Amino acid sequence: MLHRLATSLRRPAVRCLSSGSVDIKVPLNFWAGKRRTSQEKCNKENVYEPATGRVLCPLEPCGAAEVNQAVQAAKSAFGHWSKMSGMERAKIMIEAAHIIERRREEIAEIEVVNNGKSITEARLDVDSARLCIEYYAALATTLAGQHVQLPGGSFAYTRREPLGVCVGIGAWNYPFQIAAWKSAPALACGNSMVFKPSPLTPATAVLLAEIYAMAGAPEGLYNVVQGGQETGSLLCHHPDVAKVSFTGSVPTGKKIMEMASKGVKHVTLELGGKSPLLIFQDSDVENAVKGALMANFLSQGQVCSNGTRVFVHKDILPEFVEEVVKRTRAIQIGDPLLESTRMGALVSRSHLERVLSFVDQAKKEGAAVLCGGEPFVPSDPKLRGGYYMTPCVLGNCTDEMTCVKEEIFGPVMCVLSFESEEEVLLRANDTDLGLAAGVFTSDVKRAHRVVEHLKAGSCFINNYNITPVEVPFGGFKMSGIGRENGQVTIEHYSQLKSVYVEMGDVDSLF
Repeated sequence: MLHRLATSLRRPAVRCLSSGSVDIKVPLNFWAGKRRTSQEKCNKENVYEPATGRVLCPLEPCGAAEVNQAVQAAKSAFGHWSKMSGMERAKIMIEAAHIIERRREEIAEIEVVNNGKSITEARLDVDSARLCIEYYAALATTLAGQHVQLPGGSFAYTRREPLGVCVGIGAWNYPFQIAAWKSAPALACGNSMVFKPSPLTPATAVLLAEIYAMAGAPEGLYNVVQGGQETGSLLCHHPDVAKVSFTGSVPTGKKIMEMASKGVKHVTLELGGKSPLLIFQDSDVENAVKGALMANFLSQGQVCSNGTRVFVHKDILPEFVEEVVKRTRAIQIGDPLLESTRMGALVSRSHLERVLSFVDQAKKEGAAVLCGGEPFVPSDPKLRGGYYMTPCVLGNCTDEMTCVKEEIFGPVMCVLSFESEEEVLLRANDTDLGLAAGVFTSDVKRAHRVVEHLKAGSCFINNYNITPVEVPFGGFKMSGIGRENGQVTIEHYSQLKSVYVEMGDVDSLF
């Protein structure tokens, strides 16, 4: 089947489209071991470079025929991959990690051109992807069941088995990293995958597909289909798909959960957040300021776990605000490919306008713009069409304001004052979301006491937005279900089979 599928499709020519010194190869679809041109009749869409506003490359959305071909390629590869030992799978995954390490700069540069984040951050994202693959390669060798001794010499055992074809649907803020975070545990458990990146950032997922192939993975093990909602819907409804893992917004997550439920598919959802960061009066203020900056301005503020509701004890509020505003004004904005840049461009023109509209609404509701919150035009002429804004700190915020209640997903920090631990915990938990939370304090008892009462899945003490691949990441409440990273994620990409073995005669009631 795999051979017939591969040979029945015309192999497209691979073209290189240049953005400055960075080449984007098209087409961006990949299944059964090759890049593929979509035959879908719908119009191609343009992909833009956030730093300049220029057209980067065309996007060819996949329709029902292409989605089915990718799923069938994954299904065929699953038959071989799932029968390999953990050591055999680990060897291929480790080789993929080594290729990523060698191509770190190339991947990071393409990520920057496609996403707009700084090259410094993009390199760290590539490192995270590599470490994730290495981590799950190691876990692949440890997958095992349990032996249960029963009366009379009988016994039972469990087998941890793969699910089958898994679908990953990525977000545009961490394109390459998310592709690895979803594929690594899936492949370690013996599954195959069809991955759909965001149509805004389609350029690097196909690189991961090629890297897995170069590392020796069977054809069809990791496939990439491009497209928007229609393509995602086709994947979620496909009868040969066993699991869907999605990173993105709450409304879209709800729709995916509903679609997957029709086939009773396994689902992992990593959704939005409006996370609180609590800074107590005994905090090291310099550390707290640095933590607040990390909690709000990584990737131009486009991070689901960001601690955008910064609650500061009234006794240190003036000192904190003065320092955080000073450091925010000093953030270097501009060409994301420059080493000196610390904040690049937002992902799209429409998203930039949306974030700026939140700042305007905040001013109307009584918040004070302490710095930033305006469009930014770099001095470099080639960047003047890019999607830049100055990072913003809002003061005089109250819990009822739109900027405090809704996820902005941009470089906007909301600073609020509090007086007591009991009060701030009630306010921090007063949200339907629960992805992350943080606390800064020098009182170790308070730190653990507060974390115990915070209703969030990923919590930080005296730091923020640190996500080692060894540690599970995910949310409470409407911020999602399931986890990514850590050992527990193995359970989300496998299923348990129980086997009873009778060593005596059947004791029948009939």
